[in-house]
Amino acid sequence: MDPLNTTQSGLPESEAAAEARRLLAEWAGKPVRHHPTSFRDDTEPPAFGSTPPVRQEDHRIVPAWAAGIAVASIGVGAGITGIGCGAWLVLQGLSSVTLNGVLMVTLPFAGLAMVATAIGGAISKARAAVTKNVFGGTVTHHTEIHNNSTTRGAFFACTRNDIR
Repeated sequence: MDPLNTTQSGLPESEAAAEARRLLAEWAGKPVRHHPTSFRDDTEPPAFGSTPPVRQEDHRIVPAWAAGIAVASIGVGAGITGIGCGAWLVLQGLSSVTLNGVLMVTLPFAGLAMVATAIGGAISKARAAVTKNVFGGTVTHHTEIHNNSTTRGAFFACTRNDIR
């Protein structure tokens, strides 16, 4: 008996009807669960102190792209103002510069540069002293150049050189 191609169940019709009634009665006997779709709390909030948050709907008059451009322009303006204040401070500082002040500020940097140069020179001399690549054979040099030159045109000539 092939269960995929059969149209009859294994039960007689009266037993199948009785089983169907039993399944329906079992399903109908279960309690129905109701899920609320909304909730409203009617308790009054306190007159003072901390109150619960209240949802406020978004009713914008200005489109979002316009608000974005406005915020960006405020940010650019504030940034330019900061750059201007920084430039003013730098120029104020430069206007009161003396030679002794410049020498005192640059002296530590010059000392660090001199020490770094000395260390770098010592390292390069130490590396240059160690040579381990000694070649004992003959050295040959082979160069082969193929030049294909083509010229096209008469008055405005164009020459193309392909070197391989």
